[in-house]
Amino acid sequence: MVFKVIVHEDKDGLWAEVPSIKGCFSQGETMEELENNIKEAIEGCLSVDIEKYSKNNIVKTIEVVL
Repeated sequence: MVFKVIVHEDKDGLWAEVPSIKGCFSQGETMEELENNIKEAIEGCLSVDIEKYSKNNIVKTIEVVL
């Protein structure tokens, strides 16, 4: 999957946001650190803990590849 990431610079370093994933942000002191951090942030934002959902109304879970 490919995500567009907007990189910003401020007095504290670099930070990035992923507009297509609400609330997905990260920061880093260097571009390399920022890239690693935003990848981790994307993975975290997209992961879902199925166990926390009520099993009573789950029909099944599926994976969709884009």
